[in-house]
Amino acid sequence: MTCFADTSAFYAVMDADDRNHLQAARQWLALLSESWSLVTTSYVLVETQALLQHRLGLAATRAFHEDVFPLLRIEWITAAGHESGMAGVLSAQRRDLSLVDCISFGTMRGLGVRSVFAFDPHFAEQGFDCLPGSA
Repeated sequence: MTCFADTSAFYAVMDADDRNHLQAARQWLALLSESWSLVTTSYVLVETQALLQHRLGLAATRAFHEDVFPLLRIEWITAAGHESGMAGVLSAQRRDLSLVDCISFGTMRGLGVRSVFAFDPHFAEQGFDCLPGSA
């Protein structure tokens, strides 16, 4: 089974003070123990690293890079993928829908991935199955 992992979930796992931390930590351990294949995009990685560094500091950034990054299959976004994501942002005409989100949706559809580890409600709006079911 394959599950896409979003910044919202990564951050909740890493920040013990995040309101979703306990759910995220439990779901993360379940995904690992059940041998899910975890996939994300290079854009999610950049977004996550920037958020961790800004809010939690370099120790969290290092921990994510050393402990989480090796467990992930990374889909590196091409120029065509970027343009497709931008088209999604512009056609949606919503300030709250990010380029990273639109690229994530396109990547998931392209890979045929239905499950997402996320606390971002946009994934459920797009019809994806959110784990742990709280998005």
